[in-house]
Amino acid sequence: MRLRTPLALLGAAALVLVGPPLLSTGSGSDTGTQIPGLRFMVPNTPGGGYDITARTLAKDAEDAGLTHNIEVFNLPGAGGTVGLTRLVGEHGNGRLALSMGLGVVGAVHTNNSPSTLADTTPIARLTEEPDIVVVGKDSPYRTIDDLLAAWKKDPAGLPVGGGSSPGGPDHLAPMLMARAAGIAPKTVNYVPFDGGGELLASILGDKVGFGVSGLGEYRDQIEAGELRLLAVTGPERVPGLDAPTLREAGLDTEFTNWRGIVAPPGLSDAERAKLTGLVRELHASKQWKDSMRKNGWDDAFLAGEPFGDFLDEQDERVATVLKELGL
Repeated sequence: MRLRTPLALLGAAALVLVGPPLLSTGSGSDTGTQIPGLRFMVPNTPGGGYDITARTLAKDAEDAGLTHNIEVFNLPGAGGTVGLTRLVGEHGNGRLALSMGLGVVGAVHTNNSPSTLADTTPIARLTEEPDIVVVGKDSPYRTIDDLLAAWKKDPAGLPVGGGSSPGGPDHLAPMLMARAAGIAPKTVNYVPFDGGGELLASILGDKVGFGVSGLGEYRDQIEAGELRLLAVTGPERVPGLDAPTLREAGLDTEFTNWRGIVAPPGLSDAERAKLTGLVRELHASKQWKDSMRKNGWDDAFLAGEPFGDFLDEQDERVATVLKELGL
């Protein structure tokens, strides 16, 4: 079991200024899964994967009668590390949780964050999904082969946009693609956006040559014909979508992203059990199963300390991949 020692409170007065005031921890007298005043922080802008996950979770938990009046709010910045630092500063607050994933793991490395995921209370990993390679409907690239041919000719001249900071999933996926295609990762012109919502406007406006993001973020735009799906980064094709995997396109690589929930440090055993119990009940609900199917999310549920061990492994993995790619 790994040790989690909370960071000292870094400028409590300053932390108050970066977002709305948070409710204090309750008395623990609640019963069942009800956590009055529960809030979910999204560490990037509306419309991204963390935002969609948090708002889906809140709605499904309420529809299933597990708890009520969950507030979801956005606190973007520095690839999610602004929100992470805020969370760590809320020591002992059992009514706050952070929607997060691999992108926050990477941002901790590339932004030299004073707070890390080792400073949090792990609640659960929820989902896994492939990234997707997309272009706007008017793009000259009709297939992944068209895109790869152009990218190889001029890696720096064909910018790729992603909804995460360097080190996050939307950055690692195209870097692994580039290496598999014989393109030096250091020559890739990666343009980071703070979430899939910001990235979408740049893809549709032809501000980037192509985009890499999560399937659940853009499925509606793909089905509406606004985006053209060229490939998926996972090991298998996505049912209902006509796009090859990277391996089918001749690239010897694959990549999947995951998302989960962490809470502040310093929770009591009862508070930690309450949050974990809520997420366990949600995972078993019909509402959540329907949402996973609708969004194309794979079930990757892992709760409590095993999720904490997984976070440690992911931290080591990201550090190793960044080093191997020379980034």
